[in-house]
Amino acid sequence: MLGGVRELTAEVAQVAVRNPVRTTLTMLGVFWGTFMLVMMLGFGASLEHGVMRTMGGYATNAVHMWGRVTSLPAGGRQPGWRVKFRNGDRSLLETLPGVALATPRLQLGGYRDGTPVVRGRHTGAFQLMGDTPDFDQIQNVVFTRGRFVNALDQAERRKVAILGREVVRTLFPEGDDPLGQWIIIRGVAFQVVGTFRAQVGGDAADRQESSIHVPLSTFQQVFHEGDRVGWYSILAEPGVSGSEVEAQAKKALLRRHGVNPEDNRAIGSYNAEKEYTRLRNLFLGIRWMVWVVGAATLASGVVGVSNILLIVVKERTAEIGLRRALGATPWSIVRLVLTEAVALTTVAGYAGLVAGIGLVELLALQIGPNHPSMGMPSVDVGAAVGAVMLLAVAGAGAGLLPAQRALAVNPVTALRTE
Repeated sequence: MLGGVRELTAEVAQVAVRNPVRTTLTMLGVFWGTFMLVMMLGFGASLEHGVMRTMGGYATNAVHMWGRVTSLPAGGRQPGWRVKFRNGDRSLLETLPGVALATPRLQLGGYRDGTPVVRGRHTGAFQLMGDTPDFDQIQNVVFTRGRFVNALDQAERRKVAILGREVVRTLFPEGDDPLGQWIIIRGVAFQVVGTFRAQVGGDAADRQESSIHVPLSTFQQVFHEGDRVGWYSILAEPGVSGSEVEAQAKKALLRRHGVNPEDNRAIGSYNAEKEYTRLRNLFLGIRWMVWVVGAATLASGVVGVSNILLIVVKERTAEIGLRRALGATPWSIVRLVLTEAVALTTVAGYAGLVAGIGLVELLALQIGPNHPSMGMPSVDVGAAVGAVMLLAVAGAGAGLLPAQRALAVNPVTALRTE
């Protein structure tokens, strides 16, 4: 039996070597289809990893809400007044079903238009955030030194600050240890108790690392904000829909602040869960599209293999007739054609797989793990190998029609064929 396999393999190889140009062109379609499928999978994963990384530092089941200008009259008041959240809104929000946490926040300055900060002869402009100790459940960062705001900071209105990495680079360019040092924000001195870097990438990382965090109570006192809150970040309990929490919170806040319940413009919101789900569905669609396009490309290559084998069968009509006349069984003829089809598709598919994975790995080294907008390209090798195995099956299918054509050859007629 082993000898028969060797003879069959040698015969298939001989046919392939006898017509190298035709064999190469036949395999090229399958090779290119597999190569492009691997490349699309690799860079689709890179794009997905990059986008998801920008959300990796935030709770995906959080809802953020802020007051805006009313658009409908309510309680004898005309539209056009601004809804202002207060500290007391927190206790209301945290009594709502499904709400695990509601943390208030305040901000001075923005990402591109920050608040002036001075440390000795070094100055910079950064966004200043007033936060409570539990905000680290909403936004996750990596602490490089020290700590975040704690309960005593909040209760005693301590003038402490936590600096992002870009703030440290600007205010401590000589590499001095920031911990215990003092910085001046709008004439008020704050002591540095912690430094951090972002977990996310891209612009989101730049925004986080260009920020300074101080206790919310201190922020309200020294900058004369009273009990005003800029916005609330609300964390839903596990298993509770962010959209459900968003609807409940809006309804409760509208009622508490005397706003018309039909006023959809009075309170703005951002639902991180909704955005996360939208992105997941988007990349699921991209993955399906990649497989459909890749499958179509591979199918065209397999059809090319079938067409070439039909030509091969026609060219070898006399040889097939002679085999049949000498007593070759129908299965031996079918096996010869199917083996050639499977060999061509499998070898070409494997070569495309190796070339694609090799190039993806090479480009991954160039992109690196810290690229601002892309993740590391990667390929699910199991899926790729499965695709090559399917190619072998498809190759057998591609050989069926030529095999049937070979079986239909009449030995007597074939022997007369030149």
